[in-house]
Amino acid sequence: MTVIDAHLHVWDPSRVSYDWLGPAMAPVDGTMGFEDVRPELGAAGVTAAVLVQAADNDGDTDHMLASAAAHPEVVGVVAWVPLDHPARARDRLAELRENPHVVGVRALVHENPDPDWILRPEVAHGLDLLAGAGLTFDWVTSSPDALAHVPTLAARHPELRLVIDHLGKPPVGGGAEDRAAWRKLIAAAAEHPGVHAKLSGLYSATGPLDTWTTGEVRPFVEDALELFGPDRLMYGGDWPVSVLAGGYARSWAACRELLAPLTPDDRTAVLGGTAARFYGIDATLLDAARRAAA
Repeated sequence: MTVIDAHLHVWDPSRVSYDWLGPAMAPVDGTMGFEDVRPELGAAGVTAAVLVQAADNDGDTDHMLASAAAHPEVVGVVAWVPLDHPARARDRLAELRENPHVVGVRALVHENPDPDWILRPEVAHGLDLLAGAGLTFDWVTSSPDALAHVPTLAARHPELRLVIDHLGKPPVGGGAEDRAAWRKLIAAAAEHPGVHAKLSGLYSATGPLDTWTTGEVRPFVEDALELFGPDRLMYGGDWPVSVLAGGYARSWAACRELLAPLTPDDRTAVLGGTAARFYGIDATLLDAARRAAA
């Protein structure tokens, strides 16, 4: 089985500006490179990884692409383009599509002061450009509330493949009413067959990130499996944020435990097959990753 971690980050604040990264994120507020997580991926049996943008600027994308060029285990890069400037986005997309590592686009919409930014006409034009280029869109949220936009996006852009990062930040550790509210929102998103989701970043929503337990995460994973099915779910380790939540190995072990009841085929889908298909990962890059991991 080829295991793909569909959600990893690398960053270097000495080279790229990350507005959200500061002392409050210690000890991951410095340079975090792929070489730092590579041993943990190997220990977990993870074959390949998709790097996901961490800043709304070209420098972050260029940094990820440099990491991909240096490490054959990196099989995909979710880049950034200025979706609210369609002309600039078109030019940047034309450049990025020449690199086989580029599989999708993300923007830090949860950091935007306008909660409805994604619905602006110019952004809609940018999303149409993504769909036309055959690229995907990662939807990141800081709370479940932003899931309300997903059905609208899916209806407006039926050709756009969209994935919800971190299951839309469910209320892990919260009460039954909180879970019911999250489930209603994500169920509406899951009604659209082009919408996928990541089992990633499922940390405590009520206290320090590392206070979660596998038992607290379980109901949200079970809901996701029911609503999306394994063929629309993918595993993501969320490193290096996972360092703040107890470490990569802890998140990986919880994921394996939560997926243990699935059939082998369904586990294979969540742990790699869905990501490979959704992102359209180049087969040559996957072969290179397998050889590097052997």
